[in-house]
Amino acid sequence: MTRMMYAASENDPNMLYATHIRVPDPFLWIETETKSYAFFSKLEIDRAKREAKADVVLSYEEASGIKEEKLSPSLLIQEICRKLRLRQLTVPSNFPLGLAEVLRKKGLKIIPKQGEFFPERSVKTQQEIEAIIRILRVAEKGMKKAIEILKESEISKDGSLRWQKKVLDSKTLRDEIEIAMMREGALASNTIVACGKEACDPHEIGKGKLMAHQSIVIDIFPRDKTTGYFGDLSRTVVKGTPSQALRELYLTVQEAKQWVLSVLREGADGKKIEKEIRQRFDKKGYPTEIRSGRWVGFFHGLGHGVGLEIHEPPRFRKAVFKTNQVITVEPGLYYPEIGGVRLEDMVVIKKEGVENLTKIEEKLEID
Repeated sequence: MTRMMYAASENDPNMLYATHIRVPDPFLWIETETKSYAFFSKLEIDRAKREAKADVVLSYEEASGIKEEKLSPSLLIQEICRKLRLRQLTVPSNFPLGLAEVLRKKGLKIIPKQGEFFPERSVKTQQEIEAIIRILRVAEKGMKKAIEILKESEISKDGSLRWQKKVLDSKTLRDEIEIAMMREGALASNTIVACGKEACDPHEIGKGKLMAHQSIVIDIFPRDKTTGYFGDLSRTVVKGTPSQALRELYLTVQEAKQWVLSVLREGADGKKIEKEIRQRFDKKGYPTEIRSGRWVGFFHGLGHGVGLEIHEPPRFRKAVFKTNQVITVEPGLYYPEIGGVRLEDMVVIKKEGVENLTKIEEKLEID
């Protein structure tokens, strides 16, 4: 099978995985049964010859024999395929449709691959695991910055938090978290800092004032600017005194996470584990259901793979886990009358258990 991609590795994880070079504009990659080829514009070729992972690295002009100014993506691919005597190419499912149609009209057979283009991406090398650990440590620094600010904040008479003589809202705390991580070489955006009822919508990033005595879900997922790998980390905290109901909710989620960590290992069935967690929550009086038109309980997945994408295979509920897959474990419970709680660690699957990569502590109450 001959495979082909035409994409910018800056935002296409498969291209970055294949070539190990960050390029902001689309370029061409082809892999035959015997060799891999990467083709670059003259703007990128010198750097690519030093950095790109491929058996053959050529400029567009070197590969096609045509001046770059006269080349379109379709003409480039046609000429290279003619020289390599290629007629049929398998492409990822996100290959540009318009380009595929042009190539088909020129006689090339373009076949989109169903499923993952690189299934092997879900099993990480030691080098990849180390890259993920590095960015996870940056996420932990962002979380520590958040905890530090919440410790420094004061509780106003109306229950809102003030920091440095100003109202502390989700945006302010999010900005401080992201700035701290940017200083460590991370790209960070849409960090979740959601309080109270907002914390009961798992992907609500948070918009309002941060209030005392209510749960604040903080979910941080930076990308390493150098390697392109992601880290992922969630904690739930309260500045002040949580209600007894919120304490019990937190303890239930904490116990659930520890149980999942105890049963995960090579060959474990993610669907069965996730089903068991929901049953455990039900037995403790925390059902997952629709109330007043919105979901409550545990209504998202238990975890997902992390690597060159923040959400990538394996999805927890669809997986029979393999050694050296890196996944999140993130149970949560969400009830607007109590608050939202989510706790998330990153782990490496091993034959007899897991290696928990997350080192930052779990603590609900912040004085």
